[in-house]
Amino acid sequence: MNFFRGVMGGQAAGPQPSGAETIHKLCDRVASSTLLEDRRDAVRALKSLSKKYRMEVGTQAMDHLINILQTDRSDSEILGYALDTLYNIICNDEEEEQDENSQKQADDLGAQFTEMFIQDPEHVTLLLALLEEFDFHVRWPAVKLLTALLKNQGVQLQGVILVSPMGVSRLMDLLGDSREVIRNDGLLLLQQLTKSNAAIQKIVAFENAFERLLDIITEEGSSDGGIVVEDCLLLLLNLLKNNSSNQNFFKEGSYIQRMKPWFEVSDDNSGWSAQKVTNLHLMLQLVRVMVSPVNSPGATASCQKSMYQCGLLQQLCTILMATGVPADILTETINTVSEVIRGSQVNQDYFASVNAPSNPPRPAIVVLLMSMVNERQPFVLRCAVLYCFQCFLYKNQKGQGEIVATLLPSTIDANSISAGQLLCGGLFSADSLSNWCAAVALAHALQDNLTQKEQLLRVQLATSLGKPPVSLLQQCTNILSQGSKVQTRVGLLMLLCTWISNCPIAVTHFLHNQENVPFLTAQISENLGEDERLVQGLCALLLGICIYYNDNSLENYTKEKLKQLIEKRIGKENFVEKLGFITKHELYSRAAQKPQPVFPSPEQMLFDHEFTKLVKELEGVITKAVHKSSEEEKKEEEVKKTLEQHDNIVTQYKELIREQDAQIQELKEQVASMSSQNEVMQTTVTQQLSQIQQHKDQYNILKLKLGKDNQSQSNGQGDVSQVNGLQTEELTQLREEVEELRKQHTLLQTLLGDKDTLIDTLRSEASQAAEVSAGGSENEELLKELEALRSQVQSQSAEINQLSTERQELLRRAEAGSSDVVPSTDGTIDAAKMAELESRLSAQTTEKERLKEETKSLSESRADLEQQLASATSTVAILQTEKTKLQTEVQESKKEQDDLLMLLADQDQKIHSLKLRLKGLGETVEDEDDLDARDQTDDDDEEDEDED
Repeated sequence: MNFFRGVMGGQAAGPQPSGAETIHKLCDRVASSTLLEDRRDAVRALKSLSKKYRMEVGTQAMDHLINILQTDRSDSEILGYALDTLYNIICNDEEEEQDENSQKQADDLGAQFTEMFIQDPEHVTLLLALLEEFDFHVRWPAVKLLTALLKNQGVQLQGVILVSPMGVSRLMDLLGDSREVIRNDGLLLLQQLTKSNAAIQKIVAFENAFERLLDIITEEGSSDGGIVVEDCLLLLLNLLKNNSSNQNFFKEGSYIQRMKPWFEVSDDNSGWSAQKVTNLHLMLQLVRVMVSPVNSPGATASCQKSMYQCGLLQQLCTILMATGVPADILTETINTVSEVIRGSQVNQDYFASVNAPSNPPRPAIVVLLMSMVNERQPFVLRCAVLYCFQCFLYKNQKGQGEIVATLLPSTIDANSISAGQLLCGGLFSADSLSNWCAAVALAHALQDNLTQKEQLLRVQLATSLGKPPVSLLQQCTNILSQGSKVQTRVGLLMLLCTWISNCPIAVTHFLHNQENVPFLTAQISENLGEDERLVQGLCALLLGICIYYNDNSLENYTKEKLKQLIEKRIGKENFVEKLGFITKHELYSRAAQKPQPVFPSPEQMLFDHEFTKLVKELEGVITKAVHKSSEEEKKEEEVKKTLEQHDNIVTQYKELIREQDAQIQELKEQVASMSSQNEVMQTTVTQQLSQIQQHKDQYNILKLKLGKDNQSQSNGQGDVSQVNGLQTEELTQLREEVEELRKQHTLLQTLLGDKDTLIDTLRSEASQAAEVSAGGSENEELLKELEALRSQVQSQSAEINQLSTERQELLRRAEAGSSDVVPSTDGTIDAAKMAELESRLSAQTTEKERLKEETKSLSESRADLEQQLASATSTVAILQTEKTKLQTEVQESKKEQDDLLMLLADQDQKIHSLKLRLKGLGETVEDEDDLDARDQTDDDDEEDEDED
């Protein structure tokens, strides 16, 4: 224990060991001790020495510490000490007392120890596994150690984590830790992890990082939050910047809509803390990342549309027009609005409608231009306004027309300040930066718009009292010839080059001034300083445009004469050399990189991004145009004419091909409709063929029933006889059946008569109540007989119908047989036989008619029988009703009789009881027998008296 007291600062006797010796002993103790407490104390001591003796602890104890992490996983305290010790030797904490050399040595030392640690990828996997430990003293040091490793050797560690199973997922779980310290350090860890690694950025994004980070930002108070919000925004920037996949995922997940509340600022903007400014600045950068011009046009347009629909653009414009907003936030907001509206017609139209809260209200564009041409405004703010104006006019011909229209005489309003007036004022002010910005802004109003180039030629300016107005084009060349500052002349030359390029009318107006060409040739031919060489190059470009887009309408300045002038005054080689100096300029390359004008100082603000595209496009064609001879030009013109004719022919053929395509398409549609109709017809034909086949089969069956007819014309007579014989037999059978039907008919009539008699009898008997039961049984029998009779009539009707059908079939066969009998080719059948056949046929026809009449009479008789049967049925139904009624009355009578009998029995009982009581009282009571005997005696006496 004395040893540990010495290490921990206690007093001990004897000489003190050096730091290296102490560390060596502690390492031996860590490696050899069997007790966990001894190892824990040794690791704690190494932790306390790790900052002062960083080199010694790192070189001697790293392997032992890693071994502790592997073997002592069950003890969280020793794990925490080991992780803290490793963090101290790997982390490069910057200290104020250290000078630059010491800090560099410390950084190199941390990088060396980091490289030693990650030589074995299992060490990193071990750290990732320790992140699953929930204990604070293990998880937090592990997070800090991984962050330090990523700072020192980010690329190597990213590769190890990327291939580690569930490595990124374990790191993402840190954002869900309820302990803010671990969660916040987890944000710092993910920031280092996602730097410049698209694969890890995608994995983190698809681990629901956007949702978690936006939730944290909302919980922490959005723009009013603290450093945690800043860390979340930095991580979001890492995930989205230059990563189209994550940007698309962010947009498709509707996370753009969740950004709108960030920019809701209150009316009182007096209190802007430094952290709020930082947070809002990062939020604006996040919006710009989604709509950056370097993104694909489709993705940018989609994000711009979403920002307008969710109201984010409107919120940004509110900040833009608010008061009390810090300058750097206002500048970044202008840049953000610029890229949100760039190339989007809907957003540009909305921005044109925004008014500043002034009295009277002014368009936001006018207010911004006032800041741009005001030399007292900050330089970065003026650059931002210029960028905003450029983005407003980018691919916006409607906006270009509105800006140019404010310069035309018919639309100038003297009572209000317009955008055109501000641009002209800036173009001719004493401030060279205002000159340059106004010239570039006006050039963007003419970019790729021939109509506005021609309209701008109408603009007239009043220079001074008593002098006639001059055109804007002439005033620009006048200022150019006065020898102003380089920045002003460069801006005017860029405006003139943009104006007259691809516009022969503007070229003619420019050449019409006799002083312009001599001025340009003089500027190009002089040998001036380095700064003036850029102006010479731009003058050469302007003169080259006058040659290339010249329509030879001015005799003194045709293409050929201008080239001759260049060859005599300047020299072709010198002209091309001066022209090529533009693209070799350092500031040209910087401006060509991105559309936003970003310059370290106003003096370096010389080139515009869109103008660099124009130079790149025209430099080669102007060089060729200058070197071409008149003969080559003539040939080229002939080739152009030929090409134009060829183009006309091609156009005609294209139109013809379009017409033929339309006709072919129409014919294809007709063919398709006809094919469908053909299929329908084919189906119908198939059905009809099947029906015909069925008819044929039926015909063959009938033919088989009739026998083999007409095998040859020679035995035609025999066939006729056979047919006639068949008909005779069938007719005889038919007559017999008819006779039988007649007999049955007579029998049925007799039966009906009997039944009528029986019905009359039943009617007479129905009135007698005593015969109700017998009548009911007879009625039932009558109903049964009537049903049997009805069934017989129905069967007879069916037989009659069958006979009629057979008769029709015999008639059809007879007709077919008569049609089949044709004259013999050899003339063997004589007229007598033909007459005999005809007579037999006529007799059969007569017999057929007679049978028809009989059948008809039988049908009528059957109808009468059916009618009689129906009447008999109705009579039976009536009788049945009456019978039921009588039965009901009989039942009621029986019931009344039973009641009377019951009453009589009761009376008899009472009389008997009364007689017994009278007898008991001694009274004489006559019985019924005595009364009957006396009645009998009285009757005899009366009879005797009558006899006397």
